[in-house]
Amino acid sequence: MSQESTAITDYPEELAASGPLSNNRVKMFIGLAVVIAALGYLGFMAFQSATVYFYTVGEIRQVGPSEEGRVVRIGGQLVPGSFSREPGSTLAHFSLTDGTETIGAVHFGILPDLFFNEHSEIILEGSYTQDGVFESHNVIVKCPSKYVAAG
Repeated sequence: MSQESTAITDYPEELAASGPLSNNRVKMFIGLAVVIAALGYLGFMAFQSATVYFYTVGEIRQVGPSEEGRVVRIGGQLVPGSFSREPGSTLAHFSLTDGTETIGAVHFGILPDLFFNEHSEIILEGSYTQDGVFESHNVIVKCPSKYVAAG
């Protein structure tokens, strides 16, 4: 009788090691791995689509036209006397320079007040076209590093 009692008590442990409890752990591990992989993929794709390349005027001319749908940023200063806008329109034409190279730019929309400050750096977001013109959809004006008294 003692042999039967040991066989009965050992049987549930063997069943548990190869039975439903082990299967649940494997399923849980696989499910967790799938969720982690999916979150990693979504995070990578979000990071890739959020990256915006920043170029100077000279660099964008060397790189050439941006890919279709790709947003880039260029930085420079407004070329004095290059700004023009037709009356009653929000389409502005102007040129940016980095001190050595100059590029033509177009912006449709309202421009910030600091845009016309000769000491401010202007950053444009948009695309560089085949025509050699930068089409801007966003204008960022950095504050000058030092303020100068109005003369």
